[in-house]
Amino acid sequence: MSSAATLRLEIERFLENRFPAALTPAPRALREVAETGIAEVDELLQGGLPVGAISEVTGAVSSGRTSLGLAFVARRTAEGRVCAWVDASDAFDPESAAANGVALGQLLWVRCGNGQAENLAKNKPARKAGAGQAGAGTEKRPQKRVWTCLDQALRAADLLLQAGGFAAIVLDLGDIAPEYGSRIPLATWFRFRQAADRARSSLVVLGKAAYAQSGAAVVLECAPPRLRTAGETVLRGFTFTVRRGRERLAPVEIGTRKPVASIWSADAAWETERRA
Repeated sequence: MSSAATLRLEIERFLENRFPAALTPAPRALREVAETGIAEVDELLQGGLPVGAISEVTGAVSSGRTSLGLAFVARRTAEGRVCAWVDASDAFDPESAAANGVALGQLLWVRCGNGQAENLAKNKPARKAGAGQAGAGTEKRPQKRVWTCLDQALRAADLLLQAGGFAAIVLDLGDIAPEYGSRIPLATWFRFRQAADRARSSLVVLGKAAYAQSGAAVVLECAPPRLRTAGETVLRGFTFTVRRGRERLAPVEIGTRKPVASIWSADAAWETERRA
């Protein structure tokens, strides 16, 4: 036995009456998960997204993050469970959700932003105005609107988590610029994590970047899709790629983890116009 192992054993024997297993970490607890409805993603996560925790799905526009969120909500509502979609920028499309299998009768849609999603995606924090008070006011108005929408979304998510009864809550910050989302206090995410654990609800945050930091149990990173074509004029579909960026609590033993990337396809076929 090495000297380090011998020293460790002596220390544990000395402390075993006061601090049992002082140098032995507790085994990783099994985490309850819920299937996302996408087999490849479920395999990547060894079962699905965690229940009673925060999961973040990040990526650029059209990277598949919203499709993943819709698939998860569709799976939960198909089981007869009630879900909620907190729409920070009023970008949610009920027709697309229904086409993806979401039972709208089991979904609470919380609208924020008064239909100004396109502004939220473009606006960034206000810069210093060049000269004149009018310029400063023009810069500050969009910034104030973004903060209002973000504040409404966070308050709504907090109320839903505290109320309980929702199997899944999607907090859609996909059209919020990262400059704003990154300023959400870490204490807010810790409060959300504790509330989700008490309510046994899955909080899924959609965004262009990861905001919850250590408050999230799982972070999935979506890459831009790859086109699948047949010839030069027929678009057969898209191939989406997802990577597990970080996982704080795994549902199985660490040694049995799967690869860090998964791919799923959304089939479609329609003619596209050829342009010079």
